[in-house]
Amino acid sequence: MSARSSLVPGYCLHKPSGRAYVRLCGKVVYCGEYGTDESKREYGRLIAEYAVRPVDAATKKPDAASDLTVVELIAAYLDYAQGYYQKNGVPTRSLYNVKLALKTVRVLYGSNPVSEFSPLCLLAIQEKLASQGCTRSYVNKQTGIIKRLFKWGVSREIVPPVIHTALSTVEGLRMGRSKARESRVVMPVEEAVVEATLPHLPPIVADMVRFQRLTGARPGEVCQLRPCDVDRSGDVWTYRPEHHKTEHHGRERIVYVGPQAQNVIRPYLLRDAQDCCFSPAESEAQRHIEQRERRRTPVQPSQRDRRKARPKQAPKTAYTKDSYRRAVARAIEKANAERRKEAENMGIEPLLLSRWHPNQLRHSAATEIRRQFGLEAAQVLLGHAKADVTQIYAERDSRLAVEVARKIG
Repeated sequence: MSARSSLVPGYCLHKPSGRAYVRLCGKVVYCGEYGTDESKREYGRLIAEYAVRPVDAATKKPDAASDLTVVELIAAYLDYAQGYYQKNGVPTRSLYNVKLALKTVRVLYGSNPVSEFSPLCLLAIQEKLASQGCTRSYVNKQTGIIKRLFKWGVSREIVPPVIHTALSTVEGLRMGRSKARESRVVMPVEEAVVEATLPHLPPIVADMVRFQRLTGARPGEVCQLRPCDVDRSGDVWTYRPEHHKTEHHGRERIVYVGPQAQNVIRPYLLRDAQDCCFSPAESEAQRHIEQRERRRTPVQPSQRDRRKARPKQAPKTAYTKDSYRRAVARAIEKANAERRKEAENMGIEPLLLSRWHPNQLRHSAATEIRRQFGLEAAQVLLGHAKADVTQIYAERDSRLAVEVARKIG
């Protein structure tokens, strides 16, 4: 929360008149005779409303919002969003998306009164985002955030309900019916591509890829794996991540670890129970050891320890989903560089690896599980509440349709 919204305005005495007052949003509001129960109750009411409606709670009403500007509404909503869009005290990516969407509104209509923000304004924002090259799904997501801004204002009684009702009539962009480009569908990554990438990955990251491919876990769940989160009492281990994507919905997430995945992570469980199994610091230390082993000339005294006492960016103790993705991208570039060099020496066109990212491993696992065991099994192992979400991850297996067509077609 911002400093302004975290301070409670005081109960003050206006000496010339003997009345109690409180200063809200730069304006003085009188509560009655100072020290009386009535004035204190009025002060409590004003503070309670100010806590949920910080934009001039004493004077701004839905029928008198013509003087409330869009930028004032955005400032109040961001105060609320900074406290709402966080998990375990850390702001989530949703807060970044909110700020990005509201920036467009502020630039185009910040100085306009809220009462003048119409569906045509929202359509103009959609058009601007589409003309900038944004994908259709991104434009629709930003449109939804803007609608939530005004819906929140209605709930705080600082925006007339008619404005949100009007904005709700604006539909999202439809496929093939707008100039916004379509985003690429995330597809499973081929097994051969993953196998060709593994030799170019650091050993620790390669094991992360193997573990994710076998379990179908999310990249973030792989990065935060700790020994204390793994129940090894049965033949199939269960891994309960400390934090996961849907925990704010009150759902439990269990990653089932079979024998092959157990063999991958077994060496990483021999550490402090609270430490992350996959550590960039350990990976970097292993890389330095391998560099020394490959060295052909003697190490000079001045080269024995070149580590800085206070490096600007020291290796972390745990990967993030972004650093995990970057490690995979670097390995693909390294593999393709070697393939280009070999093809150049042989005088042929190089056969390059296609780019892929860790989340595609989850799609691959889902597709394989669905093919062998059905949609319900894929839903349970991926941790989805609804099967229609699983269908986004698990591509339909067309082999059954081919077999049917072969027999009856």
